[in-house]
Amino acid sequence: MTGEPQMTQSKPKTEQIKKEAIALRTEILRMLNKAGSGHPGGSLSMVEILLGLFDYALKYDPKNPEWEGRDRLILSKGHGCPALYAILALRGYFPLKELATLRKLGSRLQGHPQRGLPGVEIVSGSLGQGVSVAHGMALGERLNGKDTRIWCICGDGEMQEGQVWETAMSAAHYKLDHFHVIVDANGVQQNGPVKNVMNIEPLAQKWEAFGWKAFEIDGHDIELILGTYEKMMQVKGQPTVLIARTVKGKGVSFMAGNHKWHGVAPNDDELEKALAEVGKGI
Repeated sequence: MTGEPQMTQSKPKTEQIKKEAIALRTEILRMLNKAGSGHPGGSLSMVEILLGLFDYALKYDPKNPEWEGRDRLILSKGHGCPALYAILALRGYFPLKELATLRKLGSRLQGHPQRGLPGVEIVSGSLGQGVSVAHGMALGERLNGKDTRIWCICGDGEMQEGQVWETAMSAAHYKLDHFHVIVDANGVQQNGPVKNVMNIEPLAQKWEAFGWKAFEIDGHDIELILGTYEKMMQVKGQPTVLIARTVKGKGVSFMAGNHKWHGVAPNDDELEKALAEVGKGI
């Protein structure tokens, strides 16, 4: 497959993606339990976001991760890397068994993404910087005359960082219509609800004021996600942003919407309960 895109030309079936979501959440929970630390809440919230990209929107080749024709996926909210690691393993970038090495000394799977792991484009985790790097990539691809798309996943708490809005202003000025930002708006950050820490709303209207085409949907509705990605790729003359309204800790009742699960891994008993709920596709 080297040199050819792994891109679904027709939309995948919703039921299949729902099954994949269960598998992805299962791997996330298991690796975090094994590691004894990590960020389950913000990883579980972006599962459908990632599946929509890898099953439909992205051009990629796991057999040739550095393929020049690939689209770039930047995980600016680097603490959510267990979700990225899980989908990369499930797509064949590296062996699934390597997920058990999360956060271990010498592992390629550290607590934030790092270069050297196939499928990881940048070191990320200092919030706001991933958006800026993605913007630079988009400018570079424009100058090189390529049609590469740059996708960047951020958190909503990350919208409190000033450089996000510098990037927004610049990308609109240069009309980077191949640059797409996805905000995993789960409403919760490390210290509590985003609206209490520093309110960022109305988020979609703010992006629009900076010159972006904004979309706002339920970030767990896979039909809406696929349809919106399609619309984003059709926009010309301006960058696009998707405000994906999600649930932190989606699929696990005692994690859902709870900021205390920002940095705490489930113990064995909690893992058993969580896997039982995730298996039901809640």
